[in-house]
Amino acid sequence: MKTLVIVEHNQQNVKPATLHALSAAKALNAPIDVIIIGEHCQNVVTSLQQFAGIQQVLVADNTVYAHQLAENTAALIATVAKEYDYILAASTTFGKNLLPRVAALLKIGMLSDVMTVVTPDTFTRPMYAGNVIATVKTLDKIKLLSIRTTAFPAATEKSATPASTVTLTTVIPNTQAVFEKEELTHSARPELTDARVVIAGGRGLKSAENFKLLESIADALGAAIGASRAAVDAGFAPNDYQVGQTGKVVAPDLYIAVGISGAIQHVAGMKDSKIVVAINNDPEAPIFQVADYEFVGDLFKILAELKNSFKKQ
Repeated sequence: MKTLVIVEHNQQNVKPATLHALSAAKALNAPIDVIIIGEHCQNVVTSLQQFAGIQQVLVADNTVYAHQLAENTAALIATVAKEYDYILAASTTFGKNLLPRVAALLKIGMLSDVMTVVTPDTFTRPMYAGNVIATVKTLDKIKLLSIRTTAFPAATEKSATPASTVTLTTVIPNTQAVFEKEELTHSARPELTDARVVIAGGRGLKSAENFKLLESIADALGAAIGASRAAVDAGFAPNDYQVGQTGKVVAPDLYIAVGISGAIQHVAGMKDSKIVVAINNDPEAPIFQVADYEFVGDLFKILAELKNSFKKQ
């Protein structure tokens, strides 16, 4: 049996989510290869060669893969898939966009948000916004899995012997989509899915201007900023701040929910946080059902008190 892990990267660095998928691959107890698809991505290759457990690094470095668009990236993965029993990617926006296309091309099923490996063909995954953990067995010859990153630690172990590289010469142009532009939110704060502390705002903040009140507290705590879907839809925060079933899944040491009601879709994305602090003026808000500490009252007054407490320290 062999495992292939699809690497998510920005041409220079491996995205942390891939290291969690690599840990999941090790749980399968099968030889591991990784595939890097992009352009001018030698730094990514060199970085991954150092990780323990990787036998080969497959490299498709060509201008047609410059932006890792799902259409031709999925087609390339399908061409090498027959060599593997497992194909894994992190359950990120990248993975969620890519793996269903690979499944369709291979005419196989896909298991999303895998949380544990029970046996070589049996896995657990969440259902109903995380309220049910299902044990699922797949009979497909190739098992296609997206990995819930919060369920596996990031791989850190390095090897004294670098993995070998294999150059893939298959060039598949993208005839279905054209890359136009990319707009990223640049911040000195930690990446949302990797932060030890997250402070997230919801519709209770009432405006984009009020949402900025979270920034000074986030800076004092070294925290990332998140948002509920309602806050994102209202234009208070950018889409990449969204935490929840249709956003990012996080599991920080501390999660502070400000003005978030606690809809089941949001809770699905943060329920694994070690400590949850909820600030809301409604004592019946569902968020308090998952909170370890509750602040009931005017959130603006509470935020002001928090801000002042940091100034005094």
